[in-house]
Amino acid sequence: MSVIYWSRRDCRLHDNPALTEALTQGATQALFISTPTQWQQQHLAPIKADFIERHLKQFATELAGVGLELIHLQARDFNEQQTLLKAFCQSHQIKTVLANSEPELDEINRDMQLIESGLDLKLYQCDTILQPGSVLNQQGQMFKVFTPFKQAWLKSVRGQGIDCVASPKRAASPVQVEPDSLQLDFPKTDSSAWPLSEQVMTHVLPQFWQNKLLDYKNKRDFPGIKGTSGLSPYLAIGAISPRWLALQLIQRHPEVIEDTEHKAFAWLNELIWRDFYRHLLFHYPDLIKGDSFQAKYQSMQWLGSDEDFSAWCEGRTGYPIVDAAMKQLLRTGWMHNRLRMIVASFLTKHLLVDWHKGERFFMGQLIDGDFSANNGGWQWAASTGCDAQPYFRIFNPITQSQKFDPSGDFIRKYLPELAAVPDKEIHFPHAYLEKNGLTHLYCPPIVDHKRARLRALDWYKAY
Repeated sequence: MSVIYWSRRDCRLHDNPALTEALTQGATQALFISTPTQWQQQHLAPIKADFIERHLKQFATELAGVGLELIHLQARDFNEQQTLLKAFCQSHQIKTVLANSEPELDEINRDMQLIESGLDLKLYQCDTILQPGSVLNQQGQMFKVFTPFKQAWLKSVRGQGIDCVASPKRAASPVQVEPDSLQLDFPKTDSSAWPLSEQVMTHVLPQFWQNKLLDYKNKRDFPGIKGTSGLSPYLAIGAISPRWLALQLIQRHPEVIEDTEHKAFAWLNELIWRDFYRHLLFHYPDLIKGDSFQAKYQSMQWLGSDEDFSAWCEGRTGYPIVDAAMKQLLRTGWMHNRLRMIVASFLTKHLLVDWHKGERFFMGQLIDGDFSANNGGWQWAASTGCDAQPYFRIFNPITQSQKFDPSGDFIRKYLPELAAVPDKEIHFPHAYLEKNGLTHLYCPPIVDHKRARLRALDWYKAY
């Protein structure tokens, strides 16, 4: 054997070009090198670590079925990962390493260092639907607004289609699996509420496409309704391919590529947003260093206090929709996307807390933590990013709650202390609680919405 498949963020058989090529070239081993210290620096959430471990064990079984033994090595960080990889290749007489590329700067630099050191590392792209750098404006530059990017993206797909690599066939002689070797040395919390990707692809997704897809546009913004596909964790760790998802959707609804008003387009639009943020990272790699996309906001001196940030993290702001959302995150490791926008706007606009703090906190909690999407979302909310909401657009958490959780079902689920508050009052219950002698049930608001809004407008204008 002279070739090996190096698995990174691609624990799947389908649409895995590096794996397919490795099998074509006669590989019999695959390698996964965990980096706990690096993960800690990247704020990997314990629930995501558990999710990765579960999928690695599933992947080991799948790889065994196609004739590959998955070997797990542990390094501290990317530097030691390089050392271990080169030593492994030397001791096993491996000439070529095949892997799928990763979009973040540290990962890109690691791969370049390996190549410059003389390692024959061949990289393939399967992290986005369209190749990063392939969707450009007429000046040959990356779009800075989503809508024209979307239009160019759709034009490209209409002309070229979407190619997926077929899953490898089962081997005549499967290899033995040792799942105990795939224990990750990293803090973990239970992720078993999320089924493995195999079950999602065979059972959950077909039901979503048949029963929920056409209602997705109308129901996706309501956190009390299970109206989303719930695929973000699987995309984040590479357990399900975005190209495969887009292709499956287009095969079911071919008209969705031409008709952006089609009921199924809203779901495709989310996949295009994912590509958009990843393409941005390709063109602006310094985003990973914490840079604001809009340079004029780079030197902002945020006024928010540590006390306000702690209250936000713990769900003690006195705004039920914000607090219920944060309780959902702390309890489940996930948060509904509409709520992510509401709580991010509240932290950056109402409390004037640095968006970097919210970004890091989310990464440390989310099962679907993904740098490009998380960074893009936070910069959007803070008005510092690409195609961000303008600084004067400040979500009113009370009216957002009334609009997207009108009966308070979501709030009551995560704030049971408010269970008896009437629907009309639950979105901002303080007058009701005071009138009924129940102020001990719930914390007072840490800011007044109107005053906080005016303060944010004045502060942003200075920049």
